[in-house]
Amino acid sequence: MSEKNLEIQNPEVSWTVKQNILEIRDLEVSYGGIKAVKGISFDVNEGEIVTLIGANGAGKSTTLKSIAGLVKPHSASILFEGQELVGKTPDQIVKSGITLVPEGRRVFPNLTVKENLKIGAYLRNDDLDADFGYVYGLFPRLREREWQLAGTLSGGEQQMLAVGRALMSRPKFIMMDEPSLGLAPLVVKDIFSIIKTINKQGITVLLIEQNANMALQVADKAYVLETGVITMSGTGAELLADPKVREAYLGKSKN
Repeated sequence: MSEKNLEIQNPEVSWTVKQNILEIRDLEVSYGGIKAVKGISFDVNEGEIVTLIGANGAGKSTTLKSIAGLVKPHSASILFEGQELVGKTPDQIVKSGITLVPEGRRVFPNLTVKENLKIGAYLRNDDLDADFGYVYGLFPRLREREWQLAGTLSGGEQQMLAVGRALMSRPKFIMMDEPSLGLAPLVVKDIFSIIKTINKQGITVLLIEQNANMALQVADKAYVLETGVITMSGTGAELLADPKVREAYLGKSKN
């Protein structure tokens, strides 16, 4: 069960015990007769950035979609703040404080930037002005293009809009599926800077990213997923330095 971080002190030592905000146990997902995810278990602590890395088809996106309620697991327990998510609708999961930035951005091209942002707040019935201000503060270019059709934005601007739209639901926990896909290197740096910023503001992040180097640099914790199975785990720094990870996902081994 998730609780706020606990400060534990005695006369000789002081430390913080991090509590799980998300607990996944024995997640299995099948498409027809093919097992995409084969009984994986992992935790995400409140306030962390956690990344899943692995080749295409490893089951990473399926894992996020299972958490979001978009894919029904064959079996699993998925606890968010101690509450079971399996069986809940995507709307109920968003209400609980989880949101997903999907792969490919999936903005509504014939709606304006502001209209896309409003869709991110579709479950809310309160005033949105402060939230527009927050998103525009993170992404000034969206403010400049507030009334521009989303389909006319650059790829980087569309990704900013996808992240901003997710933030409009005021999530506690945000999942991002390949946020740097197809973007220029300078834009990728901007996106990762924003990921770190929103995390520092109190939002827990679960990240899938093709750019394993960037993902591991920002991650507190990381898991390697191969053909539906977690094969390695550790801190981002530990996996970044691991020769097997470097050879498989970074294109080089560390001497």
